[in-house]
Amino acid sequence: MKHLTLMTSSVILALLSACVDDVEVAKGEAPDIQLGTRADYLINDMAQSDLKTKLESCTDGPFYRTDFSIAHRGAPMQYPEHTKESYIAAARMGAGIVECDVTFTNDKELVCRHSQCDLHTTTNILAIDELAAKCTVPFTPANAASGTPASAKCCTSDISLSEFLTLEAKMDGANTQATTADKYMQGTPNWRTDLYATNGTLMTHKQSIELFKSLGVKMTPELKSPQVNMPFKGMTQQQYAQKMLDEYTQLDVPSNDVYPQSFNLDDVKYWINNNPDFANQSVYLDGRDSEAGFDPSNPATWQPSMQELVADGVKILAPPIWMMLTIDNESNIVPSQYAIDAKAAGLELIAWSLERSGPLNEGGGYYYQSIADVIDNDGDMMTVVDVLAQDVGVMGIFSDWPATVSYYASCNKMPASI
Repeated sequence: MKHLTLMTSSVILALLSACVDDVEVAKGEAPDIQLGTRADYLINDMAQSDLKTKLESCTDGPFYRTDFSIAHRGAPMQYPEHTKESYIAAARMGAGIVECDVTFTNDKELVCRHSQCDLHTTTNILAIDELAAKCTVPFTPANAASGTPASAKCCTSDISLSEFLTLEAKMDGANTQATTADKYMQGTPNWRTDLYATNGTLMTHKQSIELFKSLGVKMTPELKSPQVNMPFKGMTQQQYAQKMLDEYTQLDVPSNDVYPQSFNLDDVKYWINNNPDFANQSVYLDGRDSEAGFDPSNPATWQPSMQELVADGVKILAPPIWMMLTIDNESNIVPSQYAIDAKAAGLELIAWSLERSGPLNEGGGYYYQSIADVIDNDGDMMTVVDVLAQDVGVMGIFSDWPATVSYYASCNKMPASI
């Protein structure tokens, strides 16, 4: 015992490190992957089935990083979205690809935000008088007498890059019944948490690239639709789209590590036609369900058609989860006509977004609307992942909590991220 007490801390740490290394080698696990207990909870909630038995058998791993697991805004189920903390958490959970939604400040610098005009719900901008005064729409308190909700609209284009970087991120949400700006910012949905939201670090697009490089993950930037008139201070839409890709080139990121995305098909076609190195991995985010008459079971309502998308050079199509699923006569979840036709046309598919609906005991809301009749517990999430992976054949799934998808992918021995 006397000799042990005389051992230096460096020697002890070295011995502990050696022990940890031995364990990791023996298990075949990546040392930085930490999936936690969420997947166990979901699996326990599943109805008895062969899938449940299979997933239960993987409780002890090994778990690894995989491109099938795509971090949607980082890990925003518990961390403020598009922050350094959220991105690091996502990488720890085995996400092989991490997303920075890209927009711009009033000095035309690119930053990571889900929307150009979400600062009032995702940051503390309303608590900083000097910056709150620059918001497109200042905070207006709720008026109970008239039934008017509280409101504000604060955009990245309202402020400079240096001002943007002084903000702190918070969980996305707003209390529309608030009579003060402070209370307005306290609107986190009750199935998320504020435990990790005290000092979220906002990031520029370039900072996110450097972070992702250090974490060893691939990158999927989404070019967000501007909420200001374009050109903006001389910057056209095409210059904006090009600037996003140029920052990867400037920072020496191989194009095959980047999956640029946009809901604007013209952006995707621009990348395909003008940036051949990025063409094969440019992703068309399909938001056509917002168009009147769109029906994923009726190809006549898809404009453009799957074949026309392929003719335009599109290789990867990313719709919401519900558009790729339907229910058969035996109440099984199966691929929709949309999914069948997309695969038949030669398109790869990516699904969005898992873990974004809260508890699934009431059908799951938007992301599960086509299969709501058979969704009644959180464990059904794993069944949905299985159908997307095995029957639809998606190449990846966006998730607000990447560990859920990483667990499934590791259990099914899907390819590790390279």
